Amino acid sequence: MMSVQSAPADFLDWLRVRGGVAHSRDAVAAGYSGRQMAAAVAGGAAVRVRRSWLLLPGTDPGVRRAVAAGGRLTCVSAAAKSGLWVPAHDTTHVAVDARSSRHDRTDLVLHWSSGPVPTGATQSEDPIVNVLFHIARCLPAAGALTVWESAIRNKVVSVGHLRRVRWGSTRARVVCAAASSLSDSGIETIFVAIMRAVGVRVVQQVRIEGHAVDGLIGERLVIQIDGFAHHRGAPDRRRDIAHDARLALRGYTVLRFDYAQVMFEPEYVRDTVLAAIAQGLHLGR
Repeated sequence: MMSVQSAPADFLDWLRVRGGVAHSRDAVAAGYSGRQMAAAVAGGAAVRVRRSWLLLPGTDPGVRRAVAAGGRLTCVSAAAKSGLWVPAHDTTHVAVDARSSRHDRTDLVLHWSSGPVPTGATQSEDPIVNVLFHIARCLPAAGALTVWESAIRNKVVSVGHLRRVRWGSTRARVVCAAASSLSDSGIETIFVAIMRAVGVRVVQQVRIEGHAVDGLIGERLVIQIDGFAHHRGAPDRRRDIAHDARLALRGYTVLRFDYAQVMFEPEYVRDTVLAAIAQGLHLGR
């Protein structure tokens, strides 16, 4: 058996640059021979999947499952791999060619529709526009909007780019129209979607008393959202309390909700805000 050292180092470096995964067709186009690829596999420096895919042993397991299924990593799985905010999920989402034979893979969520960006047989991951396209069709609107805004905030894609895409999907067009770069965290996006569903307009990132508030309803109802990783320490908490006090002294009502309430008790959040509106707390004095 060949040793790992017998695998051509430049081929392995080329594979690493590509994220540890490549189709043999691309390797040949890059100038590597079948013998060099076989040496890497025989020496244990790479593994072969579905005959044509070559992967380094430490390659992302989602990518490995995707190419093993004959598709591309997409939707929330690809978004999570890119470091975007996504809801919790325990299955791998894979985009497959609508013309391919049906797959019986209970451990995968298969996306058969094609995204706006053309893809080829040697791609292991969907481009970001297709990832967002599948997310819009796969998740509830609030969750999809959160991931889209995460992509915008992380500068993976711009709002202008997204709005020029021909989505070919009503759900994707709706999410695109709602997407903005105003939310500091995905949880704020979900709150705005909760309120939009009952006809309440929330203006985001309004500066009052020297600080931007997460949301303002009417003239006097301030909404603050504490994200999952909120408050790095006591000074942050004291700063928030002091700002809430200054707002109260100026006649504002401040409602503060945390991650768990917005995510898991949306009815409570909605009803609390509606009760405040019913009392006229959003109106100017």
